[in-house]
Amino acid sequence: MKISDVELGDELPSTHPDISLEKVRQFVGAAWMNFPRFTDHEQARREGLPGAVVPGIMSQGLLAAMIHAWAPGARIRKLDTVFRNPIVVGSKATCAGAITEVDEAGGIVEIDLTMLDEQGITTVLGTAVVELDP
Repeated sequence: MKISDVELGDELPSTHPDISLEKVRQFVGAAWMNFPRFTDHEQARREGLPGAVVPGIMSQGLLAAMIHAWAPGARIRKLDTVFRNPIVVGSKATCAGAITEVDEAGGIVEIDLTMLDEQGITTVLGTAVVELDP
């Protein structure tokens, strides 16, 4: 993806990342954050959560992966997120994005990001500043 290919308002192709228990276990193991709230539905419920939840940094990584699927050579300069609601492990998530600013001279776009759960509830909101090739 090149900066000349992008227009204000363009939407990134949405993705449906794998947030199965197996994938979350792999992630938390690699990140050294193997806490039951991420891998055990019953323990998470005892903590007041709706079930085991996807870690926030994994959600950020999934949003970044969506950007790289859209623009494989992109360089993410900033990724800022707000976590609005937990997303339950094993549910169906949707990652989406839309271009909100384009700086053709600098080769920079700003992207509004969202992650939704299977009921369409926003779980993560964010913005990314991304550098694209000229």
